[in-house]
Amino acid sequence: MPDLDKETFNKRIKRFYNYWQNTKNDNEIMDAICVVTGTDSDSSYYKTTAIQQWLFGVEITDTAILFLDKLVVFIASPKKIQFLKQIESGKENDHLPRYKFITREKNESDKSFLNEAIELIKKSKEGKKIGAFPKEKFDGDFFKDWNKTLDQAGFDKMDASALVSSILAIKDELELNNVKKASEITNKIFSKYLKDQIINIIDGEKKVKHVKLSEGVEQAINDSRYVSNSDKQLVEICYPAIVQSGGNYSLKFSASSDKNNLHFGTIICALGFRYKNYCSNIVRTLMVDPPESMQQNYKYLLSLEESLIDSLRDGVRLNDLYEKIKHKCQSERADLVDKLTANFGFLIGIEFREANFLISNKNSNSAKAGMTFQVSIGLSDLSNSESKDDQGKKYALFIGDTVQVNKDEAATVFTQSKKKMENVGIFIKDEEEADEESEEEKETTKGKKESVDLLSRATRGALLQSKTRSDTNQEHARREHQRELAKRLNEEARERLLSQKGPATKEKVRKAITAYRNASQLPYKQTEIQELKIYVDKGHETIILPIFGCPAPFHISTLKNLSSSVEGDFTYLRLNFFHPGVTINKPSSSVAAPTSEGTYPNQDCVYIKEITYRATNIKEAGEISAPSTNLGLAFKYIKDMQKEFKEKEHEEKEKEGMVKQDNLVLSHNKNNPKLKDLYIRPSATQKRTPGTIEAHTNGFLYTSLRGEKIEILYNNIKHAIFQPCDHEIIILVHFHLKHAIMYGKKKIIDIQFYTEVGEVITDLGKHTKGGDRDDLIAEQSEREMRKKLNMAFKSFIEKVEALTNHQIQFEKPFRDLGFNGTPNRSMVLLQPTTSCLINVTEQPPFILTLDQIELVHFERVSFHLKNFDMVFIFKDYNKKVVMITSIPMNQLDQIKEWLNSCDIKYTEGLQSFNWPKIMKTITDDPEGFFEQGGWSFLEPESDEEEKEVDDDISDEEDDAYDPSESEDESESESESAYSESDESESESESGSGSGSESESGKSWSELEEEARRADLEVDSDHSDRDNKKRKKPMPNSKTTSSAKKPRK
Repeated sequence: MPDLDKETFNKRIKRFYNYWQNTKNDNEIMDAICVVTGTDSDSSYYKTTAIQQWLFGVEITDTAILFLDKLVVFIASPKKIQFLKQIESGKENDHLPRYKFITREKNESDKSFLNEAIELIKKSKEGKKIGAFPKEKFDGDFFKDWNKTLDQAGFDKMDASALVSSILAIKDELELNNVKKASEITNKIFSKYLKDQIINIIDGEKKVKHVKLSEGVEQAINDSRYVSNSDKQLVEICYPAIVQSGGNYSLKFSASSDKNNLHFGTIICALGFRYKNYCSNIVRTLMVDPPESMQQNYKYLLSLEESLIDSLRDGVRLNDLYEKIKHKCQSERADLVDKLTANFGFLIGIEFREANFLISNKNSNSAKAGMTFQVSIGLSDLSNSESKDDQGKKYALFIGDTVQVNKDEAATVFTQSKKKMENVGIFIKDEEEADEESEEEKETTKGKKESVDLLSRATRGALLQSKTRSDTNQEHARREHQRELAKRLNEEARERLLSQKGPATKEKVRKAITAYRNASQLPYKQTEIQELKIYVDKGHETIILPIFGCPAPFHISTLKNLSSSVEGDFTYLRLNFFHPGVTINKPSSSVAAPTSEGTYPNQDCVYIKEITYRATNIKEAGEISAPSTNLGLAFKYIKDMQKEFKEKEHEEKEKEGMVKQDNLVLSHNKNNPKLKDLYIRPSATQKRTPGTIEAHTNGFLYTSLRGEKIEILYNNIKHAIFQPCDHEIIILVHFHLKHAIMYGKKKIIDIQFYTEVGEVITDLGKHTKGGDRDDLIAEQSEREMRKKLNMAFKSFIEKVEALTNHQIQFEKPFRDLGFNGTPNRSMVLLQPTTSCLINVTEQPPFILTLDQIELVHFERVSFHLKNFDMVFIFKDYNKKVVMITSIPMNQLDQIKEWLNSCDIKYTEGLQSFNWPKIMKTITDDPEGFFEQGGWSFLEPESDEEEKEVDDDISDEEDDAYDPSESEDESESESESAYSESDESESESESGSGSGSESESGKSWSELEEEARRADLEVDSDHSDRDNKKRKKPMPNSKTTSSAKKPRK
């Protein structure tokens, strides 16, 4: 069983007792409440299972929960008791009841636990009235034994359904999020699956049964396109989807889809899905070629539903709401009052239909803020006299949505699928009518959006909005949206830059490094100084050199490099120092070192460029060592000290700008979310070592087997990403941090924990007779391993989200929206998440936060190129742009659609830009940049301008071709004769061409008849020519050109 959310349980058990102890309704006053479950039930919607799911998040079979006065008793098997004991806090709380756990053994014959429970019930308040759920039946010996014992005890049984309904009716924030999520899934499956399926069936004039469509809806939850942001295992169908057409309509959710074929008339669709046990529902009516009377009835029904949603507010009695809508219909359309449904909806939540909160004339309960309702209103037994078949003579209309009740405003609709006439009406027109209408639209309604969907039997492919016009309409809508984003972009960017304009932030100046504060600190007592030798003071990071008989200290930061060489009997030590006039990239760290601009703070000082020392290698009599020994040791010590100083500087530079983190608060709970055998990237060592990541009170702690530890606090996590092992060889969790942390000696902002799946290396020589069988077994075991790893990681993520109250929410990449590109050095698959664009499987990882993006520009966009580039410009113009190169051209439209859905402005062009120069120009003069149009310089020219340019170019080309008369005069007579024959032939061809243009639109039979006639003419010409050949030919006779047979 999963871990129990103790905080949520405490809040809800407190709410349960507060309502129960303070209720004044006679049917809700009772001494104890018994919630008992068995093994199997006849229905998935029972109050007993609903209250278990509400408190624990799961359903627990063969369990009894007794709500007594200031005591809650749990009776279950040992394993379930262990799960339930997670609610114990060890501290007594006046606001919460006490808990008692009674273990039920399966083989216990005396059933003593039942007698113990009965005695506890008798001590609760007066011990007479007991709340139960008599209508709910379960299987199993435990359930039967409990009811038998309860009957023998002689309690006054009361139905506690109304009490539990009232407690569960008002949803908290977590419950509302679950209902919203369920509604989002329901909305997607209807809009993107069921509606498209029905339109395709109508488009292809297919014969598909209602029950087949219903089964397809149930299978759609396994498709990531519709359940992209949710765990599929948490999504269930509320009831088999209902699809009705052809005159057989039942406007109830207990109806079922029959085996009749879909009729192309009025189609009613009802479906609902659950997410984490919370239900949602949607009802829509699709109409194919509806007459005017049907359209008017539907529009009026839609207005009634809108009035119903607007009137459903906090404090409104449900029977008053019903009467108000019915009275509105009576006064406006009295002919439809008798056609209205018996109720206008009900409360929805863990239970799909809560009968105690039915919107009907008999229910006096009031709606309260936080409740969620399924509002549905319909008209039945309507007649369509204009129908051409008997199935369409009778029709019904039905609309329904999932809504949330608010305090002082209209209810919020969660199922946002469009339901206006233009969105649900499918109009069938013949080809001629469609052509006439398209011509009229060009003349009268140019640029105006279509008001209805058109579906032509002859040319369906050119007229169906949801199917074949979707590309054009989507492109048009996308351009309109991009124009709005462009206007908003320049305005917001201008305001942001002007508001940021102010005094430049001062760079942090590092403290100047000094060797010694005063001369008294020099180590004069050292032997090397007294003997005027080179001395290396490691404590002060200083080299003391003898110059003109005096010891002179030089800090190690002033030394550029040094070298040592032996020439003959002498050893040379050469030291080069930093000095003015040398171009270097060293940051200011001392008085003698240059500043960041390359200048030196004290220009009047005397600087030493280089200095060389020479000492003999020959040891004189009485000397312990040769004089050159000092130079050799000094060279070694200086090199070591220089290396240590550079490492120290590098560490300090890494730590610059780092934010001090809070201390990790360890939780000693044994049930902390934990994942074992994970590797870390980037690694502090070359050898990989597995470790364990564990979630604590305010952060994660990763501990490797070597004892290395790294802490990641929750408040420092910007993006938490979970990459499942589907289509990947690794599974991982990745953290993109707000502020960098130190790991080893490196500053990192991206860190991930992963494990490999399956074998990366395959032995090609391992082939035996049973090799195929072994391969199948290996593939099966790898699939099982992938499934187990996915389950383990998902369980860890859910526990972490529950532990942090959803402060940490893991994002999962959408592989279907992914595209290939090169952000660094290699081609990778870039996948969007809800808030960023990522690739975390390759190193280094690529994480791009969408909220920081100002604009996206596509470079090298041309049809003759295979690839294009993508440039991301950030809202912080001082930040370097990010470029992704080598993106396949066939993925351009997909990327545009994704960016448009994220409200990100994009542009495209042929050439590449020098972006550092452009960004510097903008930051230097932002006002001038936006006065000249801002980012509009990236926009391509409009279609009209392009058309004008093309016309001008074509005119210029026509004018440019003007052959001279001299060339014509220079031609020979024979050529002129041939030219005359060619002109006559061209005239005949042009004449036939003009005729063909005037006769455009001829059928194939007419064209074939013309070809046959032309063949006859050719044959007659040939026969005439043969007759002339037999006779004496006339001088200077000309041969007439014959017509050619047209090709099909």
